[in-house]
Amino acid sequence: MSKKKKKYYTVWKGHKTGIFETWNDCKAQITNFEGAQYKAFESFDAAKEASKGNYFDYIGKKTEFKTSLSAEQLKKIGQPNLNSIAVDAASSGNPGKMEYRGVDTKTKKQLFIQGPFEEGTNNIGEFLAIVHGLALLKKNNSDRILYTDSKTAMSWVKKKTCNSKLVPNEKNKALFELVNRAENWLKTNTYTTIIVKWETKAWGEIPADFGRK
Repeated sequence: MSKKKKKYYTVWKGHKTGIFETWNDCKAQITNFEGAQYKAFESFDAAKEASKGNYFDYIGKKTEFKTSLSAEQLKKIGQPNLNSIAVDAASSGNPGKMEYRGVDTKTKKQLFIQGPFEEGTNNIGEFLAIVHGLALLKKNNSDRILYTDSKTAMSWVKKKTCNSKLVPNEKNKALFELVNRAENWLKTNTYTTIIVKWETKAWGEIPADFGRK
């Protein structure tokens, strides 16, 4: 079994800011901190350089990606359709602080972002991100496709129901109001947008990825 590669974490906004060498140390700085900004890097130098810049210049940007797929497999999968948008969610804990966003697949320009919500799950975020993207594309009468890396969220959208086991409470009330709005939108709207699974093993992380743990 190969040894897990060490990562370094830059925290731009947190209880303490700077570079942290373990996920637990990073997590301590962002837990219960409103609007925390952080990202994992493959080397200390990369993390240090990022700390000098802006969080929004780095989310969704990955270091060089190396696929484990064969040339034949890559050829069969092909390249992503750049006439598209990509959506993703990030959650620190399950449940935990969650946010989601959508970007232009080609340029990675952020089209929308929501959160952070105090108590959510990654699957709920992925579901909301897809519905938000569908509504945006319909509003703009766009023929672009939508990429997600979540099969679970795709199935929830198809069933028009967020099938989460998370129990509603006062802490996540605002999140579940958004979930109810999303479910209602799916049940009262039609759309022509094609939802496609992002091929992470062939293309690397989805462009909307927050670049965290």
